[in-house]
Amino acid sequence: MHFRIFETWRLMAALLVMAYHFLRFGPGTLQQYQAGEVLHRLLPLMDMFFMISGFLILLRYGDLISDWSSYRQFIVRRLARFYPLYLVTFLFFVAVGVCLHFGLVQSTQPERYDYSLLWENLFLVQAWGTTANLSFNYVAWSLSAEWFCYLLLPVYVLIIRRGGVVGLTTLAVLSIAALEIATTTGIIPFESWLQADTWGAYRAFADFAVGGVVMMLARDSRWKLRSHFPAWLVFAISIVGMLLFWPSYVTVLLLGLSMFLAAVAERNNPAGARWLSVLSPIGRVSFGIYLIHPVMEAILLAVIWRRFIEPLDIVSFYVFWIVPMAATILVAIASDRYFEKPFSDWFNGLFGTPKKAGTVQARNAPA
Repeated sequence: MHFRIFETWRLMAALLVMAYHFLRFGPGTLQQYQAGEVLHRLLPLMDMFFMISGFLILLRYGDLISDWSSYRQFIVRRLARFYPLYLVTFLFFVAVGVCLHFGLVQSTQPERYDYSLLWENLFLVQAWGTTANLSFNYVAWSLSAEWFCYLLLPVYVLIIRRGGVVGLTTLAVLSIAALEIATTTGIIPFESWLQADTWGAYRAFADFAVGGVVMMLARDSRWKLRSHFPAWLVFAISIVGMLLFWPSYVTVLLLGLSMFLAAVAERNNPAGARWLSVLSPIGRVSFGIYLIHPVMEAILLAVIWRRFIEPLDIVSFYVFWIVPMAATILVAIASDRYFEKPFSDWFNGLFGTPKKAGTVQARNAPA
């Protein structure tokens, strides 16, 4: 089943993160500071991103992972899906680091190009607590965190089969408790585990479990809810909560509730979200937008804007701001069509993995 609301929310999260990062190249006015502060308050949407991933992965693969062969197929398919684009963006920033070393370019954050962290980034373990700072393609910490969850998928599956929704809820609660202890004792060097990035793997592990709980509750629910309005309303309330600094757990619970309402409503009334199909060409490349936008930031803002356009004072930053955002979307669409999909098909074929993994929605849906 295709959840258009989830696709739209993930797209919104990717666009907001991109806008926040691009805004750092603004003119340094009070207006820029205020806009940046507003966007920064919305960063808990990253946890929704992990929760939606947990929902979808466990829904799709929860009944399919039964032995080493099925687990291997899952890992191959995941690698084929995300690693090629990640590798290209990673190598781009490796090249930037080389240029920085020879004085060809400058950076306000040279620590991002620490070549002692090459292996951590290459093997996607930079969000496992192995590094002190974000490096190279800095947003890829979330991909490292997701990779951690993919590798541990059998843990989720085993707990679901042995303990059902109660078992998975227990895992989520224990994970969150462990994260709270780790941040309180300083093991995780962040004020809150919900802000962790270089330790984001463990944050994502808990969020994945929460997403799985929401999936199981929605999958087994016999509620005949057909209206999509409650999901959007609760989602909007969660956004208000972020802007007003409500406690983090309140906003996370609201996000989880909005996901539950959206899943139930779309299951019962998929046509009700058909109007969102206009966003599908962009929504299905939200991963690409998220991963590619630092590259566009480096080219179009750090070089083109800062070196050539800003000194001439011929256009407002907030007008030019649209250019790298539009370019990122177009490049992400092109990458998905001409690079990621062909490579994924080739890679899956190389390892004998079926092109389509099948669906478990029909088996899991209540009669």
